[in-house]
Amino acid sequence: MSRRTDYFDDPNAPKANNIVPAVTAFVVNDAGDVLMERRSDNGRWGMPGGVQDIGENIAGTVVREVLEETGVLVEVVGLVGIFTDPGHVIAFADGEVRQEFSLCFRARPVSGEIKVSSESLEVRWIPRAEIESLDVSPTTRRRLTEGFRDSPLPLIS
Repeated sequence: MSRRTDYFDDPNAPKANNIVPAVTAFVVNDAGDVLMERRSDNGRWGMPGGVQDIGENIAGTVVREVLEETGVLVEVVGLVGIFTDPGHVIAFADGEVRQEFSLCFRARPVSGEIKVSSESLEVRWIPRAEIESLDVSPTTRRRLTEGFRDSPLPLIS
């Protein structure tokens, strides 16, 4: 997996040269814990997710990415929000620099056992009380906050 560097409202950030539809999944179990992974590309904690492949619908992207990255099969049950902040760019080792375009979906676990993938160093159900102490990006923190807000209307930003 490519190494990546996230920039947040940084005047020295490289200019975006791409925008790619991507998803993250706010998956909460019956105990109220959130499914998170410590990413292998930047070492920070995040929600499972990734880019949409040609030939799949966006809900299918969520299901595929969560299963691939965590071993947990999920069902998409709603939308947390649409995150398109041009101040958040992601620079990859191959020269690609993406402007954020991420749809964060609510999902519930259906089956499966947690497993680590090539994209994760660790996968866990994280109790809400522990989330503040995790090393997460500002955009992940915002998605978590919005997910826990449990608004019937998705955030559009």
